[in-house]
Amino acid sequence: MPAHAQHVPDPHAPAAGEGADPLGSERDHLAASRAALRAMRADAEALNIADVTANWVNAEVLQGEIDARIKALADLAHTPLFFGRLDYLHAPGLDPSEGGAGGHGGENFYIGRRHVHDAHGDPMVIDWRAPVSQPFYRASKKDPMDLRMRRRFGYTGGELTAYEDEHLSDPAEAERTSALLQAEIERPRVGPMRDIVATIQPEQDEIVRAGISGSVCVQGAPGTGKTAVGLHRVAYLLYAHRERLARSGTLVIGPNDSFLRYIEQVLPALGELEVKQATVDSLVGHVEVRAKDDAAAASVKGDARMAEVLRRAVRSHITPPEEACVVVRGSRRWRIPAYELQEIVEELRERDIRYGAAREALPQRIAHAVLVRMEQAGEAPDDRVQDAVARNAAVKATVKAVWPPVDPAKLVLRLLGDAEFLAAHAEGLLTPEEQKAILWAKPARSVKSAKWSSADAVLIDEAMDLVARTPSLGHVVLDEAQDLSPMQYRAVGRRCTTGSVTVLGDIAQGTTPWATDTWEEALGHMGKPGSVVEELTQGFRVPREVIAYASRLLPAIAPELREATSIREAAGDFEIRTVCPEALDASVLAACHDALGKEGSIGLIAADARVPVLRAALEEAGVTCLAPGEETSAQARLTLVPATLAKGLEYDYVVLDEPAAIVDGEPDERTGLRRLYVCLTRPVSGLTVVHAAELPEQLADGGEVTRVG
Repeated sequence: MPAHAQHVPDPHAPAAGEGADPLGSERDHLAASRAALRAMRADAEALNIADVTANWVNAEVLQGEIDARIKALADLAHTPLFFGRLDYLHAPGLDPSEGGAGGHGGENFYIGRRHVHDAHGDPMVIDWRAPVSQPFYRASKKDPMDLRMRRRFGYTGGELTAYEDEHLSDPAEAERTSALLQAEIERPRVGPMRDIVATIQPEQDEIVRAGISGSVCVQGAPGTGKTAVGLHRVAYLLYAHRERLARSGTLVIGPNDSFLRYIEQVLPALGELEVKQATVDSLVGHVEVRAKDDAAAASVKGDARMAEVLRRAVRSHITPPEEACVVVRGSRRWRIPAYELQEIVEELRERDIRYGAAREALPQRIAHAVLVRMEQAGEAPDDRVQDAVARNAAVKATVKAVWPPVDPAKLVLRLLGDAEFLAAHAEGLLTPEEQKAILWAKPARSVKSAKWSSADAVLIDEAMDLVARTPSLGHVVLDEAQDLSPMQYRAVGRRCTTGSVTVLGDIAQGTTPWATDTWEEALGHMGKPGSVVEELTQGFRVPREVIAYASRLLPAIAPELREATSIREAAGDFEIRTVCPEALDASVLAACHDALGKEGSIGLIAADARVPVLRAALEEAGVTCLAPGEETSAQARLTLVPATLAKGLEYDYVVLDEPAAIVDGEPDERTGLRRLYVCLTRPVSGLTVVHAAELPEQLADGGEVTRVG
């Protein structure tokens, strides 16, 4: 059903109260709901906290919470306030957390992005995350979940223009695909990523609503909505466990800043404004990154064995005591012999607690030994005496000699610059060739002058955690996880040691030499072994012919994965243009002009080395091109995308320049083919491949597909 069409009458009677104009009734409810939302915001703005706060600190905290609520109650004019309605056979009731009193409800519930209630507190729109909303996503003819009818709404901008009913309890009504759902899935995309709250499928909903206590890994083929599922899971967890996560925090980790800009509007559209976003590089950004490792060095630095190398290096600073510690208090001298100090040190070592925590405990252990001698001499020291002894100069000197402070950055600086120091702690772990690969040709003089790489920053982060525990968050979402090294997985994992994680990725899209082979291995590095791994193979965005074409690469890049399918009814536009080398640039421009003649966003994806050439050609032709992450508009709909930044992005139409150059731009063929797989699966409506060089043999197998939509 087109988005502008009204509902086609059927023999089923309309719900009570709709009368002869159901669409008009629904529009009235929308207008009333928007008015109620404005009243809720006005009530929040009118709150006066002058007489309810004891001090300025409480006032600041409370005002901050009120400001956040006011912001969350904003009415987004072009965003539907509700997108569905559930008519139950029996009144399920709402508990107070869902916006009403227990047992209240009636048979009809409007499902939307946030809760809205009227002046009496009765719900007008139910939050999609509430339990009563779950049947909107999961009910079927086989399991109607006590629904008489499910209604979907169609919108143009913010105006309600259509609705469509499914009578789930009527055996006479045949199973059919929702035209409004299909239209929403296939709607052209302009601008940043939008939420999928109106189109969540049952298998996606199961992941979204999984409990907070367990960690979940989602292996998702292109177009299966794994990123959106992860973001909606954050929104759901914040709804179901708001107080807990308000204390412990949530974090979304993406592969790069362009990707984070692309997804940044999803959570605010769902009413969640405080979720932090970061890349792995920014997460471990303890030093300025000014260098790039070659593939060999980066692979070794990212290997999990480096964690043990660092642990050995940190522990090497502990020196067995050779002299007694003599504490003078008044006229008395208390002597702790070297052998007893050594026993204390060994006991702390064997406990394998963090270096810094053990160093803080050591003076207290020595002080306790002194207090034992005091008590044996007839004195009655208390805790204040023990603290004073722990601060004694002799005790401090002993601790400094035995368990000196360790600067993590200086430690890594020494490991990468001192061949003997590295060899001593990498013995039996790294081969001489691997040690040579990570040693700097010219050792840096200081932490500030060193030309650190991204992999070096991860090593420093590991060393920091060996010295002092990294604070843990309540929940972390890690997207495009397949490209991380084992050491990067460890960096993410230690930020949710007491919390849970949602890992999102696609093994077939791993485009680093150290890319993950299995999710079980990745989860083990994160400290979450045994976590549930869910696989999404049903695509909703990538056209059927495009995903089938890209899947020809799977046997070479990820033979263990199942081929993705697509529920899109439209096959999409798909064309392969073979041109002579001297006509390549002009042919790419022509393909871009053809794409610009259609509705939606356009991504011109090319090997990184080809990007400057194509940018110059576009500028000469007077075609405005954006960089990845920049928001498209009616005046600028074409984005020039380096292949290395294409991951996670989507465009209505993609023009793919010279596949062979994309493959050749990577250090090995498997990585190159995986990069090409990523690029081929970015379109939502159509793909045009333009090439002068021969296509990879995997794509030529079975004959070339040439289709002009």
